[in-house]
Amino acid sequence: MTVLNDLDRFYFVMDTIDRLLQTGDKGITLKQQLQGKLVEHKQYIDKHGQDMREIRNWKWGAANAGQPA
Repeated sequence: MTVLNDLDRFYFVMDTIDRLLQTGDKGITLKQQLQGKLVEHKQYIDKHGQDMREIRNWKWGAANAGQPA
């Protein structure tokens, strides 16, 4: 539901990139990667009827630092 309402961590990061222009090319690249992951996620939901495992099992915390989104 959070993805459908643009309230997930992907949208939070993309919104931050939009507000922090100093992220420059790295920010643009990260935003494109996140947008791609959201497309992949939607396609997975359409096919399987549930979130991708990496989305479904994700939790806030230091254990996830540096892990792909």
